Amino acid sequence: MFRYFKSILILLTTIFLLVGCSQSSSKEKEKSSKELTLLFNFPTNTLDPHLDTNYTIVRAGVGETLVKISEQQKIEPWLAEEWKSKDGKNWTFKIREGVTFHNGKKVDAQAVKASLERAINDSPSVQAALKISKMKADGQLLTIQTEEVFPQFPSELVHPNTAIVDVDEKDIDKRPIGTGPFKISSFEPGVELKVERFEKYWDGKAKLEKATFAFNEDANARKMALQSGDADIIFRPPVENLEKLKEENVKIESVPSLRTHQLFYNMKSSYMKDENVRKAMDALIDRKEIVEHILNGHAVEAKGPFLAGSPFAPSYEEKESGIEAAKQYFSNAGFQVEDGKVTKDRKAVRLKVLTYASRPELPLIVQILQSKAKELGIEMSIQQVENIDEYLAANDDWDFATYSSVTAPRGDAAYFLNATYMPNGALNYASINHPELTASIQQLNQTVDVNERNNLAKKALKIIDQKTLHSFILHPNIIVAYRDGVKNWVTSKSEYYMLTKDLDVEG
Repeated sequence: MFRYFKSILILLTTIFLLVGCSQSSSKEKEKSSKELTLLFNFPTNTLDPHLDTNYTIVRAGVGETLVKISEQQKIEPWLAEEWKSKDGKNWTFKIREGVTFHNGKKVDAQAVKASLERAINDSPSVQAALKISKMKADGQLLTIQTEEVFPQFPSELVHPNTAIVDVDEKDIDKRPIGTGPFKISSFEPGVELKVERFEKYWDGKAKLEKATFAFNEDANARKMALQSGDADIIFRPPVENLEKLKEENVKIESVPSLRTHQLFYNMKSSYMKDENVRKAMDALIDRKEIVEHILNGHAVEAKGPFLAGSPFAPSYEEKESGIEAAKQYFSNAGFQVEDGKVTKDRKAVRLKVLTYASRPELPLIVQILQSKAKELGIEMSIQQVENIDEYLAANDDWDFATYSSVTAPRGDAAYFLNATYMPNGALNYASINHPELTASIQQLNQTVDVNERNNLAKKALKIIDQKTLHSFILHPNIIVAYRDGVKNWVTSKSEYYMLTKDLDVEG
């Protein structure tokens, strides 16, 4: 009997040890697993790359485009290893060899053609942006003809809505099959996307085994998720909590974005059609004060629509600013400047300015400008509108307006210049029609050589600056906070590339 109980005891002890070792091994495995959670601020309800305005599958490393944009705002090869065109209308793209979709299918020119055709058919904005009239696939060569001479065409293929997916698969809105370093594990609309490493990725295996791309619009909730360890990387933490986060060994990156806050001057306004009045208003903008006190230093003062250092940004001459400079400009415009007051034909000057709240710093910027104008005896009424684009398109009862836009989303100046300054441009709410500028942009549109294009863009920007057709205020920063163990994170100016193959965590 004793031997029986002894045998049972030995058996139970062995089982206990095995279970203990198993649990210890499991915990160790879980601990050593390379995975992280990124918490983004804009939720998405679809993963369809051709329709998702949040570009989730490119940001999450699931999908890739033919070309990509570097941090220096230059176009680089991605799924297309090279491309060429002699006339800016007929293009040949060589699709990279050795690339497969996550389901193992080869990525050739025919697969790329089918994906681009789907994007064009399903998205009017993609169709309008690409202007493709026909395509032909032959092995790894894709030939594309655009509707017109379109030298900046490759830059449009940076757009995440042109990401290449296998169009023969079902449920593209929930589980698109892309080519990136990660493939989809699960997706809960509006909540999170889970991905895992694609072992046969063409550019080498990702360092992370798994990742979660989650969504939360509440900045404080994102901050608390980082503090509790539920998130490893968060976008746009509350600015007022940055110093506190630094004390908790959290790393903060604040990088100037490709977005620009600006003033649109209405050329139909009896005041703003005068160049000197526009210069006077520009002189009243204290960019340093706005950057330091409204954005807590997380912005860069703007001299033009593009970041300094962009290949198409010129050098600008320093301008006079302040109250006295504004008075001089008003005097040059024929206004009466007496006893510290500015009048026109002895009548008070009243200006109407538009702003909107979705960019909360814009109304504050206008209030500072209103205070400066008051020192000159100028009355400035502020109207806050819900949809700035709709209002500007439908009304001309305003003198100037705040506006914010990404000015170089795809590494080329032509997008912003055409949209904002051509007579029929989609963003030409100010009714600008400057013959010399129009001719310069038209020449840019017909030029293929990149260096020549950049020089022509600089020429156009010099005209805009000299005539003060807009006032460019600042480039707001992209702010990201991440835990100390995160490695190789890059805060991209474009915000297109987040979960990359090089992103890592300490094991």
